[in-house]
Amino acid sequence: MNTKILFRSLIFFFFCITNINAQEVLTIEDAMKIALENNFEIKIAKNNSTISETNVTIGNAGMLPVATASITDNNSVTNSSQTRQDGTSTSLNNAKNNNLNYGVSLGWTVFDGMKMFARLDQLKELQKLGDAQLKQTILLKIAQVNSSYYDLVQQQQQLSALDTTIVISQQRLKLAQNRFSIGKASKLEVLNAQVDLNSDQVALLRQKESYANAKILLNQYLARDPKIDFKVSDLVTVDNTLVLANLMELAQKQNPGLEAQIINKRIAELQLKQVKADRYPVVNLTSGYNFTESQSSLGFTSQASSKGLNYGFNATLNIFDGFNQHRNEKVAKLEIVNSQIAIEQQNMILNTQLSTAFQTYLTNLELIGLEEDNEAIARQNLEITLDKFKIGTITTLDFRTAQLNYVNAKVRYSNAQYVAKLSEIALKELAGNMNF
Repeated sequence: MNTKILFRSLIFFFFCITNINAQEVLTIEDAMKIALENNFEIKIAKNNSTISETNVTIGNAGMLPVATASITDNNSVTNSSQTRQDGTSTSLNNAKNNNLNYGVSLGWTVFDGMKMFARLDQLKELQKLGDAQLKQTILLKIAQVNSSYYDLVQQQQQLSALDTTIVISQQRLKLAQNRFSIGKASKLEVLNAQVDLNSDQVALLRQKESYANAKILLNQYLARDPKIDFKVSDLVTVDNTLVLANLMELAQKQNPGLEAQIINKRIAELQLKQVKADRYPVVNLTSGYNFTESQSSLGFTSQASSKGLNYGFNATLNIFDGFNQHRNEKVAKLEIVNSQIAIEQQNMILNTQLSTAFQTYLTNLELIGLEEDNEAIARQNLEITLDKFKIGTITTLDFRTAQLNYVNAKVRYSNAQYVAKLSEIALKELAGNMNF
């Protein structure tokens, strides 16, 4: 049988065996869906966003009246004595007294310098901030899931490469044993082949350990049982169509970190409005309906009661507070300045990260092409070397070198695809443009 055909048949055989015994394939789309449903940090961020949304009410902003029901019942037992103006006196031991008050009161702030409206707008901005923080958490976790998933793809490809080299090492050992049995090779050749096979098996065991641990880590990101077994896709598809200008434009609109800084500035501006509102009077309307009843065992009046409606208003105006109003406004204005600086800083950091990540992305795309060529050359070299080894025209050292070169080329090619995929993920995360 032609050596090249044999070589490819062995790879195909082990590929088939692997797929027969494989677990159910977990796609990247399924992994992201599971993470969105199960990940603990995403759940917490969703709840925080819901809290911010729940807080957006006119009542929380102070626009609605407040009604309060109250009841007070005071009782006493005393020894009392009284002396009247005409000189007569009276006394009573264990005199009982009771005073009962109950009713409903209503208070409503109808004007506070427009602070309540600024407060409502601020609550709405806090809701937007919660949404931005939720998006940032989701982007971070989805990026982690993607990175972990494609790390598994890379390691799975390395397992396949090591499986292939073990097949070749086993074939080499068998050839050495056959040659030794007919006197065409020394015992040393057999021993060298056995040592190299053992080394390949050790490397395979180490790779299997790394692969299993990577599965556990991905299960952690998916917030599911670490013992759940699965298989991932065999391919890494890198998007090679990304354009830096488009990414920067998207980042200005969609990057949650930048969006949060812009919202923080708006919140600071609304805080200044609320501080300035303290310069205006505060007008409150008050009303209520109350019932009062009192009983006394001693005195001119033994029982009295009253009930009825009361209403009115009060107004307050801050005339002087030790210059605190001026200080508070100055601090609020500085907070706005700081928030603008934070936006500019975030913009600079974002553009820097995009530029450096894009340069890395371009380099990694070129490396994929080079490593793919190297892998093809190393495979061809190994096929030729295997033919020569069978007829005894090269040494075992030359054959082992060709074998290791092929394995290393496959590993480098796999790693180049993985690193390029990480660059793509990082760029899309910065642009806030990851699909999930």
